[in-house]
Amino acid sequence: MTFIVISGLSGSGKSTALRTLEDTDYFTTDNLPPELWNALGDLARARSLDRIAVTTDARTRDFLAAAGSSLTQLKARRSDVRVLFLEADAEVLLKRYNLTRREHPLGDPSLMIDFRRERELLASLRALADTVIDTTHLSAADLSKRLLDWLGVLSSFDLRLFTFGFKNTPPRDVDLVLDMRTLPNPYYDPELRSRTGLDDDVAAYVFQNPESEAFYQHTRQFLRDVAARARDSGRHSYNVAIGCTGGQHRSVAVAVRLERDLQDLSARVIDHRDLPGAGGE
Repeated sequence: MTFIVISGLSGSGKSTALRTLEDTDYFTTDNLPPELWNALGDLARARSLDRIAVTTDARTRDFLAAAGSSLTQLKARRSDVRVLFLEADAEVLLKRYNLTRREHPLGDPSLMIDFRRERELLASLRALADTVIDTTHLSAADLSKRLLDWLGVLSSFDLRLFTFGFKNTPPRDVDLVLDMRTLPNPYYDPELRSRTGLDDDVAAYVFQNPESEAFYQHTRQFLRDVAARARDSGRHSYNVAIGCTGGQHRSVAVAVRLERDLQDLSARVIDHRDLPGAGGE
């Protein structure tokens, strides 16, 4: 069980940290006043939630005086409390604010004054932190990795495969669409027309010649490279649609084979959308 309190300067990456934890099955709450930490801890325990993360920062400045005592009470009742503080150089924070065009929660005429006041306001919370991470030179993906390494949590990644038929229009909610219509089509074999790519003899027909095998190998390597880049950039999943004419033969056979060949990327077929299809391919 882990109860994480995240604080830090505005623009230092607290939202990224909270999203990272949410993606690894933490129950997360943003901007929770310290006096409510214990109540949340009790409620989480009653609901059998063993991963909790909250943020507290300058937005709750009217409640920060209670941070020290609330943390002491929380640690007295549970041994899994960890405090993380994020910070960055003022010049970097200024650039990040200029990109987002958001207003600082302290609302001074000068952002540099806001940053100085905020450091002073949060100094006591920083002193209570188990770990301080300077995000000045970290990307969002770098911060996520540092956070997961700190917690000893393995970053999960799913390569999700979907099949479809182009005659029924490609799906719109995926990251990549692959076209298998150049492979041999079992639809033109009367004995295979009513079968599907889940059948071994249909798959053997699809991959029957060296050209088809070479095409598959190129497709597999391309997908491996793209998915690995997505994973390394901090993505937790990547959705790939594999299509043929009707979504019954070629796309299904390729997806099944990719699921087997890309297990190191946790590839899995989620849905054969058009199987069985009306009229086949």
